[in-house]
This record gives sequence, C-alpha cells and structure tokens, in this order.
Amino acid sequence: MSKKEFLINRPHPWHGITTGDLSPKVVTAYVEITANEVIKYEICKKTGYLKVDRPQRFSSVPGTLYGFIPQTYSAEKTAALSSQATKGDGDPLDICILSELPIEKSDIIMDVRIIGGIRLIDSNEVDDKLIAVLNGDPYFKNAQDIKDINPVVIDRMKHYFLTYKTLPHEPAKTKIENIYGAEEAHKVIIAGQADYRNHFL
Repeated sequence: MSKKEFLINRPHPWHGITTGDLSPKVVTAYVEITANEVIKYEICKKTGYLKVDRPQRFSSVPGTLYGFIPQTYSAEKTAALSSQATKGDGDPLDICILSELPIEKSDIIMDVRIIGGIRLIDSNEVDDKLIAVLNGDPYFKNAQDIKDINPVVIDRMKHYFLTYKTLPHEPAKTKIENIYGAEEAHKVIIAGQADYRNHFL
C-alpha cells in the first residue's frame, strides 16, 4: 500500500468519506445507531464525532442499523421529489440497513445495496429513510428491490417512524407520503448528492 492509498487523519464521516464509486446502486453508509438501541446517537456535524443526542423517550426502538449516506444533503432537489414537502430536513440522507447477522457496533462504515425507501414527512419537511441491505450478505443476495423483502420488516420500519417522536397524548408529528422501490431510491440519492454539491462545494 502506497501513501496515496490511505489517510493520515480520520476524515469527517459526513464530508470526508465518498458516497462510493457504484453510487447510487451501492453506496457507503455510516452507522450511527445499532438495532434496538435505547440511546439515540447521531453525528456531531461540527466535529464528526458520534455523540449522545438523547435517551429514547418512547417504547419504539429502531429495528435495523441506522445512519446516513456521506456527501448527501436533503434540500431543494430532494424536496422536489415529494408531492407534500416544502423543503428538505437539512441533514444527510438517512438509511436503514438490513443484515442477517447482528452487527452490534456503530461508528462504522459499510457498503450497502439500495433497495427502496420510505418518504417520511416531518413538519412539512421531507425526511427520506432509504432502505438497503448489507452488500455481500448471502442471505440478501437476491434482494434487489423493496418488494423482495418480507412486508413484515417494512411494516416494522413504518411503525417506528410513525411513532418515534410522538407520545400517546400528542398528535402525530410524522406521516408517510409513500413507500418506494430501488429506482426511486436511486433518484433520491442523486438528488441528495446534487443538494450536497450545491450547499457545500
């Protein structure tokens, strides 16, 4: 390995890691939260370190690995794909990752294959939750689209995102505009990359 093939310093997970050469079909994902995590961790946008955001206030916990796609941003072009949102949520694109075997460590990167997504609307902002499988996982080798995943798994994701911000006495804070497959998910990633370039480069 030559000096050109490795980094001396750790890059910022959002800005210093590329989306990947096979994007939008296979992308690099950064994992913030593991499945069933009761503490919500998220990237510190300034430092790039993983920080504690808050303990989960609700009984709903994420059923999959959860993180984001580096060098993406939810803004004008991402919002334009929605029929209901007025703007993007101003964060990198979120991603839920399915793996047959448990991965119990966060603050890691992995190559994942995009199969679909959930178009979530939160306070009139689009907050897409892309869905992917761990690339190279033999259990999911035939999963190329969201229709290839058991609907029960998708229903659990939908329930989580519809309840994860709402206490029983409160009105719902989120709603699902639609569930989409790989083709639309690829468009979301391309839009998110364009938004990133427009706002950061």
